[in-house]
Amino acid sequence: MTRTYVITGAASGIGAATAQLLRAQGHTVIGVDLAGVEVSGDLSTPDGRRAAAEAAITAAGGMIDAVIACAGIAAPISKTMAINYFGVTEFLEALQPTLSLADQPRAAVVSSMASLQPVSAELVDAALSGDEALALEIGDQLATTPEAGFLNYSSSKRALSRWVRRESVTPAWAGVGIPLNAVAPGTVTTPMTAGLLGNPEGLAQVDAAVPMPLNYHQPASSIAELLVWLTSPANTHMAGQTIYCDGGADAVLRGDDIWSWNDAPRR
Repeated sequence: MTRTYVITGAASGIGAATAQLLRAQGHTVIGVDLAGVEVSGDLSTPDGRRAAAEAAITAAGGMIDAVIACAGIAAPISKTMAINYFGVTEFLEALQPTLSLADQPRAAVVSSMASLQPVSAELVDAALSGDEALALEIGDQLATTPEAGFLNYSSSKRALSRWVRRESVTPAWAGVGIPLNAVAPGTVTTPMTAGLLGNPEGLAQVDAAVPMPLNYHQPASSIAELLVWLTSPANTHMAGQTIYCDGGADAVLRGDDIWSWNDAPRR
């Protein structure tokens, strides 16, 4: 059965690999990116998101089976939150009414291992409250130094994973049969990471933050395979999960016990 997919960030990296895989399987893909795909759109602004969503619905003929949001940047600036969080959540919300009409609708987004790294709690709270103006203001304040500026990225991915968890079980998503999940990659070899991985200092920094004992750095295709399954009819019950496809980085960093938060205190 062929399906129609809308993929953001489809011009490069994980988005392009996902689009290529789906097309090879015979599906229809409506790519959304700044240029070079079916729909040109700027997801960094509210108007751009609305226009891109409307154009995607039109290009799909009013019938969309799945949405995969891959668009994102990793710059230490406030625009990172605008694209990575609001450019995902508002775009998905704009497509949700059309998506809900499909027989087996699905949605997935790309989070990151950075969601487990230090964040600005104030910035995450602003994003989750839907206050983009405040989030950008906080992001601009953080951008005064590279180290603090990185919190724009980690905070955007933490907020996104929390949004997925919160919204996935609501009437708008689970209530109409739409599994909504996230994938959190480890280090992926894409144009976005090429500069950082191309020098010894950057490589050491990345590997310290994201240790990957299983098969080391991964190609974009490994994430594409997981996104395709999550948005296929085979996924009937997974909801609200951030799946760490990371070569074991999560297990290294958080250890073997992520369950004891709910245990009774030991005497």
